[in-house]
Amino acid sequence: MMQENDLTMEDVLNGLRKITSHDIRKLKLPDHQGGPSGEAIPEGTGNEKRIRMSLLRKKLSERLVAVKNETAMLTTFNEADMSRVMAVREEYKDAFLKEHGIRLGFMSFFAKASAMALSDFPIVNSRIEGEYIVTPGFYDIGIAVQTDKGLMVPVIRNAGARDLAEIEKEIAVLAQKARDNRVSIEEMKGGTFTITNGGIFGSMMSTPILNPPQAAILGMHKITERPVAVNGQVVIRPMMYLALSYDHRIIDGRDSVGFLVKIRELIENPGKLLPESWGNGKLQ
Repeated sequence: MMQENDLTMEDVLNGLRKITSHDIRKLKLPDHQGGPSGEAIPEGTGNEKRIRMSLLRKKLSERLVAVKNETAMLTTFNEADMSRVMAVREEYKDAFLKEHGIRLGFMSFFAKASAMALSDFPIVNSRIEGEYIVTPGFYDIGIAVQTDKGLMVPVIRNAGARDLAEIEKEIAVLAQKARDNRVSIEEMKGGTFTITNGGIFGSMMSTPILNPPQAAILGMHKITERPVAVNGQVVIRPMMYLALSYDHRIIDGRDSVGFLVKIRELIENPGKLLPESWGNGKLQ
């Protein structure tokens, strides 16, 4: 019924709650915070704006503080030359849009690359449960989506078994649900790894924070043309900084760096991510 009427849990709770005299007393300012005459300053005057935190924002803040206090989080960085991925998108964009009704984006490449890299470095796909390290044999990848009510992370189930088109369609559906506040709890539960893209907001580099209980998160950033050395020559290439934040309690530097290098290799050789029907042999 909530989905049919486009209602959130917050809407329902606010609809049930009644304002009491106790609420009013809590909002009254002490005399020493009043104006020159001692009367309380009416809320909303001056240069402040007071907005009650949403339930989602409060829960998110609790989780972020818990990550800081309960994990040994580190971040390792690398960079990827995006020229080949951009060439693939340009070559197949019209046919992809015509066949699937959706544009081919970068996120599907990174989701597919992450699933392949996780198969080589399974500890990055792990989590801690008590005294145990739990490593799933599947790759359910969360995609961070910024919404008006805060950050949501819907999950692409079994990303390793999906091709780029399937991943791209799922991302589009879930991201729109999140922005429309229609994504369900079930669609955000159980991810084993997360990807976040600060580049869409212009971020050049950042240290993404873990999405518990997951032990790692990949951060994408803005694509920037800059000079790089290729075969002894300085050339201009579209480059992206990549960041992997990880829980050092269970992931060692060798695995974290190796995982990120694998991501870079796959992005720079996107033929390995494409289905055979796309003629990926010439793109290896």
